[in-house]
Amino acid sequence: MTTSRDNSMLPRLAFGSVITLSICTSASALELHSTDQTTLNLNVTGVAGAFHSQKGYAQSETAEAEGRDWQEGFIKYGLDASHALSPTAGSLYANVAWTSGGTWGQGDAAGFTTGDERRTHLESLSAGWKSGDLVPTLGYDGIDISVGRQYIQVGDGFLISGDALNFGTGVLDGELNRGGGYYLAPRQSFAKSAVLRLGGEQGLRGDLMWLASDNAAQAKPELAVANLEHITDVATLGATYLKVLDTDDDYAFLYPDRDGTRVYTFYGNGNAGVENLFLSGQYAFQKKGNDDSENAWYLEAGWTFDQLPGTPYASYRFSRFSDGYDPLFYGNGRALGTWFQGEVAANYAGPFSTNARIHQVALSAEPTEQLSLGLMMYRFDTLDAGQGPNLDGNEIDIYATWAINDHWWVMPLVGRYDPDTSASRGGTQLGGNGANYYTQLLVGFDF
Repeated sequence: MTTSRDNSMLPRLAFGSVITLSICTSASALELHSTDQTTLNLNVTGVAGAFHSQKGYAQSETAEAEGRDWQEGFIKYGLDASHALSPTAGSLYANVAWTSGGTWGQGDAAGFTTGDERRTHLESLSAGWKSGDLVPTLGYDGIDISVGRQYIQVGDGFLISGDALNFGTGVLDGELNRGGGYYLAPRQSFAKSAVLRLGGEQGLRGDLMWLASDNAAQAKPELAVANLEHITDVATLGATYLKVLDTDDDYAFLYPDRDGTRVYTFYGNGNAGVENLFLSGQYAFQKKGNDDSENAWYLEAGWTFDQLPGTPYASYRFSRFSDGYDPLFYGNGRALGTWFQGEVAANYAGPFSTNARIHQVALSAEPTEQLSLGLMMYRFDTLDAGQGPNLDGNEIDIYATWAINDHWWVMPLVGRYDPDTSASRGGTQLGGNGANYYTQLLVGFDF
C-alpha cells in the first residue's frame, strides 16, 4: 500500500472527529412474516443534509479558506429476524443491512471530504442468542450472546459510540476514504465483534466484548472491553476497562501510542431520587502504549421545569481532556451535543475531545409534541498550545426538531463559531479569526 504522509497534518488527523447523529423518532419496520415463533422485518431509514460554512479549517491538505456548500445523504436498508426456540431455550436473532450514501458539492468545511465520495457497503451482519427463562436468576433474556458486524455503544458514548469516523477522499490522497458522509456518519458498525451481555434492565449487569475496526482513520484497532453496571430507578453506576490489543501497521503512524492503551473509567448518572434533576459524571484514566498517563472527566447537572409551558430543560457541563488523551470511539450517545461538543468545533475546527477544557450550557423545550427547540453554548480553552493548535473560542448553536409524522422529521440548525486565533497565528480557522456563521438542514425518514 502506498500512503502519502504529510507529517504536519498528523496531530490534527489523529484527533479528527465526526458526529454520530441521535434523533428521537418513532422507529418502525415493515413486517414481512410473522408467526408465534418467527418474525421477519424489513427496515429502511435515511437522512439527507445540506450544509454551509462561511469559513474553512486547516485539518487536511484539501482545506480552503473560502466558504463551502455541500450535501450528504444515505439510505440504510436491511432485514432483521427472530425465532423463539422455547421459554427455557431462549431465542435466536439476526440482522443484515446495507448502506448507500455519499457527499456532494464542495466537500465539508475541514476538507475531509471533497464531494466526490459515493459508496454502497455492508453495514451490519450479525447473529445472536438470548436466554429467555433459562437462567431465572439473571432475569428474562439475562444472557445475550452476539457475533458479527454490529453497532456497539458503552455508556453514553464517552469511550465508544460505534465506529463512526467517516473520512472521504480529502485526507492522505483518499487512503482513509470510507465513502463520504462525514457529518452524518452512515458507517457505524464495528467490522467484527463478539459480545456477551449478562443481566437485565435492573440490578447488576455486565458486558464482555471483543471489537475489531476496519476503519483506517482509526488505525484499524482491536479492542477488549469489560463493562459492569448497577442500575436502579434513581441511578446507574458503572465501571469500564478497555484495552487496545492491536493496530494495523500500515496506519499506526496516525496514532503511534494507541497500541497497548488501557483505559479505566468510572461513571454514574440519574436523578438521585429527585424527579426533575439529572446528574451525570465520568472519570477516565488512560495508560498509553508508551507508558504516558492521560485522563478525561466531566460533571453535568440539569433540571426540568415541568411546571412551565413547553417543559424547558437546562443543563451545565464541565469537561476536561488532558493534552495527550486519546478519545477513541466517542460519540453522541445521549443526544445532539453529548460528546461532539459544538457543531463547528467538534466536526471541523476542534477541539476533538483532547487537550481541552469545555464549558457547555444547554437549553431545550418542547412547545408541542411534534416540535422541540434547543440552544447549546460553549467555551473552549486549550490546555497546552504547544501540543497542537490553539483552539480557544466560543460557539452557540440553535436548532429545532420537527417530527412531521411517525416516519419523517426535519432538523434545521444555525451556529456561530468565534475562534480566538486564526490558522495563520496557530489556530485552525483559515482566512482570519472572524465569526463563522454555519447552517445545516437535515431531513430524515424511518420506515
